[in-house]
Amino acid sequence: MGDNEITEKIIGAAIEVHRTLGPGLLESAYQECLIYELKSLGLKVKKELILPIIYKDLILEHGYRIDLLVENKIVLELKTVDKFTEVHSAQILTYMKLGNYPLGLLINFKTKLLKNGIKRFINTY
Repeated sequence: MGDNEITEKIIGAAIEVHRTLGPGLLESAYQECLIYELKSLGLKVKKELILPIIYKDLILEHGYRIDLLVENKIVLELKTVDKFTEVHSAQILTYMKLGNYPLGLLINFKTKLLKNGIKRFINTY
């Protein structure tokens, strides 16, 4: 399955969760429901994946934590915020760079229409 097809399935699943639950819940609730939807579509999902930081010969085991990793290549960073900031974009780009993941989706469930709360990122590092 190609990256675009996986991305479409992820976005469709996120829209289904948002349509059913609406905005205003905790991020953890959306995360669990999205995992349920993604797995029901046959996608492999890792939750709260620890991403170490490697600096020369020093390994920081608990550097970062990815909300969800789908099919071992697409990073999902879930938010429930009024609006995205540059920090949110920097966060997902850092995860993608450190893990050498090609794609990322920043998904904000605190929006009236979820399509307005999704940003796609491509790893150019």
